[in-house]
Amino acid sequence: MSMIAGPLPGRLKLMHGFGAVAFGVKDGGFTFFLLPFYNLVLGVDAGIVGAALATALVIDALVDPLIGHLCDRTYTRWGRRLPWLYIAAVPLALAWALLWSPPFTGVPTFWEIVALAVGVRLLLSACEVPSISMVPEITGDYVERTTLFRYRFLSGWIGGLAMSILAFTVFLPTPESQLEPGGYAVFGMVGAVVILVSVIGSALGQHSYVARLPDSAPPPFSLRLAFADIFDAFRERAFVIFAYGALAAYVSQGVTLSITLYMLRYVWQFSELAFKLYPAVLGLSVVAMFVVVGPLHRHFGKPASGAGGAVAALVIAGAPYVLLLAGLWPQAGSALSTGLFMALMVVANTAGIVSIISATSMVAEIVEAFEERTGKRAEGTFYAGNWLIQKSATGGGILLTSLIVKIIGLEPGTAQSAVAPSVAANLALAYLAVSAVLTLLAAYWLARFPISRADHETRLAARKAANHSPAGVPRAP
Repeated sequence: MSMIAGPLPGRLKLMHGFGAVAFGVKDGGFTFFLLPFYNLVLGVDAGIVGAALATALVIDALVDPLIGHLCDRTYTRWGRRLPWLYIAAVPLALAWALLWSPPFTGVPTFWEIVALAVGVRLLLSACEVPSISMVPEITGDYVERTTLFRYRFLSGWIGGLAMSILAFTVFLPTPESQLEPGGYAVFGMVGAVVILVSVIGSALGQHSYVARLPDSAPPPFSLRLAFADIFDAFRERAFVIFAYGALAAYVSQGVTLSITLYMLRYVWQFSELAFKLYPAVLGLSVVAMFVVVGPLHRHFGKPASGAGGAVAALVIAGAPYVLLLAGLWPQAGSALSTGLFMALMVVANTAGIVSIISATSMVAEIVEAFEERTGKRAEGTFYAGNWLIQKSATGGGILLTSLIVKIIGLEPGTAQSAVAPSVAANLALAYLAVSAVLTLLAAYWLARFPISRADHETRLAARKAANHSPAGVPRAP
């Protein structure tokens, strides 16, 4: 049964969400800066960077589900999740710093990039999977679970945007500095400290609520049984439908974020001031998401909110590119162009985050559906699957962006003023085409998620009744 019945304490919501700051730092770094850093600054071919990250994802595909399974089977007086957070935080911070200060001489090779990416990704899994797996354990309430995810996404975006603001104002304040390695090294060191404080601070803040011996001891670990359980979980129909929709949504988001620096520099001709303001402006969309996503889930449910948010994001975000290509947009680089673009991106980003948070929140309901079918709780396994989808999407988005950059012929180190208009137009066209296909696929599958709020509450009521005798006395375990 859930640890807390009724409304959740405000402190618990804040401290649970605070742990996602680490994810935000990683996600912002990987999606906004990683490809430009290795491609434009260190001189690695964009195709090699994309292929290296894709290879790291293959390794993730083998290891991530095992992390979730081991997390489910952890049995300590501090519970199943907290020990992972306390142990993995320091190695993760060190790995993050090394990613931005590669300990190799010369231009990093394919396998050197793979090694750094695998280290960061696996250690982040060891923190994020246990952290997010607490959600269905803490509460079974449909809306309160959304509340926890609202705080997670708010904290994650704050972490990512804060690092982006620091990058554009302190570490990489000019187009010239964005092509030098020194600022990226400082970016990595500061991010490492933020990651460490986030993970450890969140664990300590939740300790008094979740640190308790699990209700029952798991069976001994077996690699054969581990993969059998993982395959069984991934056969859950609701999870398969979720996975199709979430994968497309996350890849679309990954493309959008990883291509952003290229688009702002070469298509929209952002000034130094615009680069500094853009992350802060996007922060408005996170505040808007925090306000609207709860009412949307209450009135329309998570599947409709996820599908609708995806379509709205596509239409609003795509409009400036269509108008620009049609010659109906103000001169790129002008104050009017930059202001209109930022305003539309706030609305589009709000819709996009609503779609992503709706998809992620669906996983909590899959846990009870799986338990009803098999008698097993597998929060860690399902959230490892979700985490694998997210990381695959991030890598897939970066891979697609690297292919776009390579195909259109954008050379490393190209100055903002030196890009040909035809190259900028091709960049915009490629982004529009890829985004449209991925977003429509995401909306199609998310709308078909089979667990409604009524289904979930009926399932919880049946489980509660089954755990009590007719006289209202809990049955013996």
